[in-house]
Amino acid sequence: MWTNAFRIFVVVAGIGIFTYYFVKKSLSTFRADALTVQMINKLPFPLDFYLIKINTEKDTPKVYETGHVGSIRSNYYRIEYLDMTNSDEFWIAGFMGKKNMVYFSQHAVPNKNEDQIIEIQNYINQSQKLSEIAGKQIEILKLENMKTAIWITLDLLLLFLNIAVLLKKSNKKIPKNSGI
Repeated sequence: MWTNAFRIFVVVAGIGIFTYYFVKKSLSTFRADALTVQMINKLPFPLDFYLIKINTEKDTPKVYETGHVGSIRSNYYRIEYLDMTNSDEFWIAGFMGKKNMVYFSQHAVPNKNEDQIIEIQNYINQSQKLSEIAGKQIEILKLENMKTAIWITLDLLLLFLNIAVLLKKSNKKIPKNSGI
């Protein structure tokens, strides 16, 4: 009885948490007072882009906020929305393959009300020192994403196992008293 109640609680809580998590991740990242950054890939090959926002205020918990923009094909664009209240600078890093950074640029934001349109037209590395910092931040983001993916996979496995045990019919046969 208590095991079934605990399993029902785990299943309901798990479904609720995962529903909230997937809806939150699936919704648009549009923010009302955000800076719109449009990145256009003019290079002949698709690149995997990362955006790193640099926080300048001392009371912010993170100095660097890294986000994966995604792979942008040739002559296509992607739009990101950045909350620039604590920042006035962001970096863009483009990768060809897993670890080959072929593009790095640093962008200052003097006017936070004016949207940015960035055309990536050549393979450039504006600063070797800053691109190394960006590479480390991107590696940290990849490791955090990998840890999150492992935990989500294990939690979903536990959730489905609990659902299977709850729905499983009992096949135990009770032996009849033979009168011995």
